[in-house]
Amino acid sequence: MARSAISVACSVKALIPDTKSSDVVKTLVNNTLKAQGYRTIEKTTTVLPLPAVYDPALVNCDSDLVLLAQGIVKASSARLCLYGPPGTGKTAYAHWLAKQLDLPLIVKKSSDLLGMFVGQTEKNIAEAFEQAREEPGVLLIDEVDGLLQDRRSLRAGWEVTMVNELLTQMESFDGIFIASTNLANNLDQAALRRFDLKLRLDYLAPEQAVQLTRRCLESLDLPTPDNSWDYEIRMLTNLTPGDFATATRRHKFSPIGSAQEFVAVLQAECAAKEEMRRPIGFVH
Repeated sequence: MARSAISVACSVKALIPDTKSSDVVKTLVNNTLKAQGYRTIEKTTTVLPLPAVYDPALVNCDSDLVLLAQGIVKASSARLCLYGPPGTGKTAYAHWLAKQLDLPLIVKKSSDLLGMFVGQTEKNIAEAFEQAREEPGVLLIDEVDGLLQDRRSLRAGWEVTMVNELLTQMESFDGIFIASTNLANNLDQAALRRFDLKLRLDYLAPEQAVQLTRRCLESLDLPTPDNSWDYEIRMLTNLTPGDFATATRRHKFSPIGSAQEFVAVLQAECAAKEEMRRPIGFVH
């Protein structure tokens, strides 16, 4: 299969000089593997460009994230559990940390590692850690609660085996491993003890929200003639860095014309979260 793929890649390269042979080979091999029911060759997720306004000091964490990064750079080893509400900057910090370490970030979601057949999930977990060793890179497992459920509540044997495999891999891994979750209460207690640090990332503090608003307005070239919006921002108690990222993306296709309009977008994002938290019931 590999020889045929290389032959085709050479032919394509001759016809289209700008084509990367490695991309052609990978596409052909992946298509063949997929057709035969095997897993495709996974692409390493590298460090994505962070927003120009990103600053770990503007992440509401119970630890100093900058000092933590400096310590990890020296130690070259750490097991971190980042938990907290959605949008609070867990994944962004993993990207930023990988950049400080000058390493690629290998991102795996629980759904990527869960397999359909007995033993497949354990194999996928082992391969993820092996990939992080070989590259080497920072390994991030997002939504880790799907893999590290409390074993006291598990009924199926394969579920317990899955948790045990992840714990075994964590203990033998001497690189940088980060797990993130919105549901820390669901994690296995023994698993939590194996993390060097458990960091809660929370909604922005009022002053952080104001500073981040100012930086975003400057990056979008929006005038800030006064601080009339300051009080309104401070009143948003469930504001996250993710809300600012959403507003900035929206500006690309639906331009925001003023600071007040930008604040209104943030208010709408916060209101939507409150609406989703309300219980849905029947009207009697």
